[in-house]
Amino acid sequence: MSSLFIADLHLDDSRPQITSLFEQYLAGDDVRGADALYILGDLVEAWIGDDDDAELPRRTARATRAVRDAGVPVYFMAGNRDFLLGDAFAERAGLTLLEDGTVHDLYGTPTLLMHGDVLCTDDVTYQAVRRNVRTPEWKAQVLAMPLDARRALAAQARKDSRAHTGATQETIMDVNAQAVAQAMRKAGVGRLIHGHTHRPAIHRFDLDGQTAERIVLGDWYEQGSVLRIAPGTLQLSVLRD
Repeated sequence: MSSLFIADLHLDDSRPQITSLFEQYLAGDDVRGADALYILGDLVEAWIGDDDDAELPRRTARATRAVRDAGVPVYFMAGNRDFLLGDAFAERAGLTLLEDGTVHDLYGTPTLLMHGDVLCTDDVTYQAVRRNVRTPEWKAQVLAMPLDARRALAAQARKDSRAHTGATQETIMDVNAQAVAQAMRKAGVGRLIHGHTHRPAIHRFDLDGQTAERIVLGDWYEQGSVLRIAPGTLQLSVLRD
Protein backbone atom coordinates (compact mmCIF):
# COMPACT_ATOMS: atom_id res chain seq x y z
CA MET A 1 0.00 0.00 0.00
CA SER A 2 1.70 3.21 -1.17
CA SER A 3 1.20 6.34 -3.24
CA LEU A 4 3.94 7.49 -5.60
CA PHE A 5 4.88 11.06 -6.55
CA ILE A 6 7.05 12.27 -9.42
CA ALA A 7 7.61 15.65 -11.08
CA ASP A 8 9.91 17.56 -13.37
CA LEU A 9 10.65 14.72 -15.75
CA HIS A 10 11.14 17.22 -18.60
CA LEU A 11 10.84 14.41 -21.14
CA ASP A 12 12.50 15.47 -24.38
CA ASP A 13 13.91 13.88 -27.51
CA SER A 14 17.37 15.09 -26.47
CA ARG A 15 17.31 12.73 -23.46
CA PRO A 16 15.93 9.43 -24.81
CA GLN A 17 17.36 7.49 -21.88
CA ILE A 18 15.10 9.36 -19.48
CA THR A 19 12.03 8.64 -21.57
CA SER A 20 13.00 4.97 -21.53
CA LEU A 21 13.53 5.08 -17.76
CA PHE A 22 10.08 6.63 -17.36
CA GLU A 23 8.46 3.91 -19.48
CA GLN A 24 10.32 1.14 -17.64
CA TYR A 25 9.36 2.51 -14.25
CA LEU A 26 5.69 2.85 -15.14
CA ALA A 27 5.67 -0.73 -16.44
CA GLY A 28 7.24 -2.11 -13.26
CA ASP A 29 5.80 -3.65 -10.12
CA ASP A 30 6.40 -0.54 -7.99
CA VAL A 31 3.89 1.49 -9.99
CA ARG A 32 1.51 -1.32 -10.94
CA GLY A 33 1.16 -2.27 -7.28
CA ALA A 34 0.63 1.28 -6.01
CA ASP A 35 -2.56 2.88 -4.76
CA ALA A 36 -1.98 5.90 -7.01
CA LEU A 37 0.62 7.69 -9.12
CA TYR A 38 0.85 11.47 -8.94
CA ILE A 39 2.69 13.55 -11.57
CA LEU A 40 3.09 17.08 -10.21
CA GLY A 41 3.98 18.98 -13.36
CA ASP A 42 6.64 19.41 -16.03
CA LEU A 43 6.12 15.93 -17.41
CA VAL A 44 7.67 17.15 -20.66
CA GLU A 45 10.18 19.84 -21.55
CA ALA A 46 7.58 21.72 -23.56
CA TRP A 47 3.91 21.08 -24.31
CA ILE A 48 2.61 22.77 -27.44
CA GLY A 49 -0.95 21.43 -27.38
CA ASP A 50 -2.94 18.22 -27.23
CA ASP A 51 -2.86 18.03 -31.04
CA ASP A 52 0.93 17.62 -31.15
CA ASP A 53 1.59 14.80 -33.64
CA ALA A 54 5.14 14.02 -32.46
CA GLU A 55 6.10 10.57 -31.17
CA LEU A 56 7.00 11.63 -27.62
CA PRO A 57 3.44 12.60 -26.60
CA ARG A 58 2.17 9.30 -28.01
CA ARG A 59 4.76 7.31 -26.03
CA THR A 60 3.95 9.26 -22.89
CA ALA A 61 0.22 8.65 -23.31
CA ARG A 62 0.73 4.91 -23.85
CA ALA A 63 2.82 4.63 -20.69
CA THR A 64 0.40 6.45 -18.40
CA ARG A 65 -2.69 4.89 -19.96
CA ALA A 66 -1.30 1.42 -19.32
CA VAL A 67 -0.95 2.28 -15.63
CA ARG A 68 -4.55 3.49 -15.44
CA ASP A 69 -5.76 0.41 -17.35
CA ALA A 70 -3.94 -1.74 -14.78
CA GLY A 71 -6.18 -0.23 -12.10
CA VAL A 72 -3.86 2.45 -10.70
CA PRO A 73 -5.20 6.04 -10.81
CA VAL A 74 -2.80 8.49 -12.46
CA TYR A 75 -3.19 12.08 -11.28
CA PHE A 76 -1.64 14.94 -13.23
CA MET A 77 -1.06 18.55 -12.17
CA ALA A 78 0.25 21.00 -14.76
CA GLY A 79 3.63 22.66 -14.30
CA ASN A 80 5.19 25.66 -15.98
CA ARG A 81 6.25 23.59 -19.01
CA ASP A 82 3.00 21.73 -19.69
CA PHE A 83 0.20 24.07 -18.59
CA LEU A 84 -1.31 23.83 -22.10
CA LEU A 85 -2.05 20.13 -21.55
CA GLY A 86 -5.82 19.72 -21.68
CA ASP A 87 -8.75 17.35 -21.49
CA ALA A 88 -8.17 15.71 -24.87
CA PHE A 89 -4.70 14.44 -24.01
CA ALA A 90 -5.76 13.58 -20.47
CA GLU A 91 -8.48 11.32 -21.87
CA ARG A 92 -6.05 9.55 -24.22
CA ALA A 93 -3.44 9.18 -21.51
CA GLY A 94 -5.75 8.04 -18.72
CA LEU A 95 -4.94 11.05 -16.56
CA THR A 96 -7.10 12.62 -13.88
CA LEU A 97 -6.34 16.33 -13.92
CA LEU A 98 -5.74 18.14 -10.64
CA GLU A 99 -5.79 21.86 -9.95
CA ASP A 100 -2.60 23.32 -8.49
CA GLY A 101 -3.21 23.54 -4.76
CA THR A 102 -5.32 20.39 -4.45
CA VAL A 103 -5.50 18.71 -1.03
CA HIS A 104 -5.59 14.90 -0.91
CA ASP A 105 -5.85 12.76 2.20
CA LEU A 106 -2.87 10.39 2.19
CA TYR A 107 -3.47 7.60 4.69
CA GLY A 108 -4.99 9.98 7.21
CA THR A 109 -2.76 13.02 6.55
CA PRO A 110 -4.31 15.87 4.53
CA THR A 111 -1.58 16.91 2.08
CA LEU A 112 -1.33 19.98 -0.12
CA LEU A 113 -0.14 19.17 -3.65
CA MET A 114 1.44 21.88 -5.81
CA HIS A 115 3.81 22.14 -8.74
CA GLY A 116 5.68 24.74 -6.71
CA ASP A 117 6.37 27.60 -9.10
CA VAL A 118 3.70 29.84 -7.60
CA LEU A 119 5.60 29.66 -4.30
CA CYS A 120 8.72 31.27 -5.83
CA THR A 121 7.41 34.77 -5.16
CA ASP A 122 10.86 36.39 -4.93
CA ASP A 123 11.30 35.79 -8.66
CA VAL A 124 9.09 38.69 -9.71
CA THR A 125 10.13 38.47 -13.37
CA TYR A 126 9.02 34.86 -13.61
CA GLN A 127 5.76 35.52 -11.77
CA ALA A 128 4.89 38.32 -14.19
CA VAL A 129 5.45 36.01 -17.16
CA ARG A 130 3.45 33.27 -15.46
CA ARG A 131 0.44 35.52 -14.95
CA ASN A 132 0.49 36.52 -18.62
CA VAL A 133 0.75 33.05 -20.15
CA ARG A 134 -1.90 31.52 -17.91
CA THR A 135 -4.70 33.78 -19.18
CA PRO A 136 -7.39 32.13 -21.35
CA GLU A 137 -6.72 34.72 -24.06
CA TRP A 138 -3.00 33.88 -24.31
CA LYS A 139 -3.65 30.16 -24.34
CA ALA A 140 -6.30 30.47 -27.05
CA GLN A 141 -4.04 32.62 -29.20
CA VAL A 142 -1.14 30.18 -28.96
CA LEU A 143 -3.22 27.06 -29.54
CA ALA A 144 -4.67 28.65 -32.69
CA MET A 145 -1.18 28.84 -34.21
CA PRO A 146 0.11 26.12 -36.59
CA LEU A 147 2.14 23.35 -34.95
CA ASP A 148 5.40 24.49 -36.49
CA ALA A 149 4.90 28.00 -35.15
CA ARG A 150 4.16 26.60 -31.69
CA ARG A 151 7.30 24.47 -31.82
CA ALA A 152 9.34 27.57 -32.64
CA LEU A 153 7.65 29.48 -29.81
CA ALA A 154 8.41 26.66 -27.36
CA ALA A 155 12.07 26.58 -28.44
CA GLN A 156 12.35 30.32 -27.86
CA ALA A 157 10.66 30.00 -24.48
CA ARG A 158 13.19 27.34 -23.42
CA LYS A 159 16.02 29.60 -24.57
CA ASP A 160 14.61 32.53 -22.62
CA SER A 161 14.14 30.33 -19.55
CA ARG A 162 17.77 29.20 -19.63
CA ALA A 163 18.91 32.81 -19.93
CA HIS A 164 16.74 33.86 -16.99
CA THR A 165 17.97 30.96 -14.87
CA GLY A 166 21.59 31.76 -15.66
CA ALA A 167 21.18 35.41 -14.73
CA THR A 168 19.15 34.93 -11.52
CA GLN A 169 20.43 34.01 -8.07
CA GLU A 170 19.40 30.53 -6.96
CA THR A 171 17.91 31.83 -3.73
CA ILE A 172 15.53 34.06 -5.69
CA MET A 173 14.29 31.09 -7.72
CA ASP A 174 13.61 28.98 -4.63
CA VAL A 175 10.32 28.97 -2.75
CA ASN A 176 9.56 31.81 -0.36
CA ALA A 177 9.06 30.63 3.23
CA GLN A 178 6.19 33.04 3.84
CA ALA A 179 4.46 31.91 0.64
CA VAL A 180 4.79 28.29 1.78
CA ALA A 181 3.35 29.06 5.20
CA GLN A 182 0.50 31.08 3.71
CA ALA A 183 -0.43 28.31 1.27
CA MET A 184 -0.41 25.67 4.00
CA ARG A 185 -2.45 27.82 6.37
CA LYS A 186 -5.02 28.51 3.66
CA ALA A 187 -5.29 24.79 2.89
CA GLY A 188 -5.36 23.88 6.59
CA VAL A 189 -2.61 21.28 6.29
CA GLY A 190 0.69 20.38 7.91
CA ARG A 191 2.22 18.69 4.87
CA LEU A 192 3.07 20.05 1.42
CA ILE A 193 4.48 18.15 -1.58
CA HIS A 194 5.80 20.05 -4.59
CA GLY A 195 8.36 20.02 -7.37
CA HIS A 196 9.68 22.75 -9.67
CA THR A 197 12.84 23.75 -7.79
CA HIS A 198 14.73 20.50 -8.53
CA ARG A 199 16.02 20.41 -4.94
CA PRO A 200 14.80 17.09 -3.50
CA ALA A 201 14.58 17.21 0.27
CA ILE A 202 12.30 16.77 3.24
CA HIS A 203 12.02 19.97 5.25
CA ARG A 204 10.48 20.01 8.71
CA PHE A 205 9.72 23.35 10.33
CA ASP A 206 7.47 25.08 12.82
CA LEU A 207 4.12 26.32 11.52
CA ASP A 208 2.05 28.11 14.11
CA GLY A 209 3.44 25.99 16.93
CA GLN A 210 3.11 22.67 15.12
CA THR A 211 5.70 20.64 13.21
CA ALA A 212 5.04 20.95 9.49
CA GLU A 213 6.57 19.12 6.55
CA ARG A 214 7.51 20.28 3.05
CA ILE A 215 8.66 17.57 0.65
CA VAL A 216 10.41 18.62 -2.55
CA LEU A 217 10.48 16.19 -5.46
CA GLY A 218 13.61 15.76 -7.57
CA ASP A 219 13.95 16.23 -11.32
CA TRP A 220 14.60 13.56 -13.96
CA TYR A 221 17.32 15.22 -16.01
CA GLU A 222 19.99 12.59 -15.36
CA GLN A 223 18.17 10.07 -13.17
CA GLY A 224 14.73 9.40 -11.77
CA SER A 225 13.34 10.67 -8.48
CA VAL A 226 10.34 9.18 -6.69
CA LEU A 227 8.59 9.92 -3.42
CA ARG A 228 6.86 6.89 -1.91
CA ILE A 229 4.31 7.46 0.85
CA ALA A 230 2.78 4.59 2.80
CA PRO A 231 0.91 4.58 6.10
CA GLY A 232 3.33 6.04 8.63
CA THR A 233 6.33 6.23 6.28
CA LEU A 234 7.71 8.23 3.39
CA GLN A 235 10.86 7.86 1.30
CA LEU A 236 12.57 9.88 -1.42
CA SER A 237 14.53 7.58 -3.71
CA VAL A 238 16.62 7.75 -6.87
CA LEU A 239 16.05 5.66 -10.01
CA ARG A 240 18.74 4.79 -12.52
CA ASP A 241 18.44 3.06 -15.88
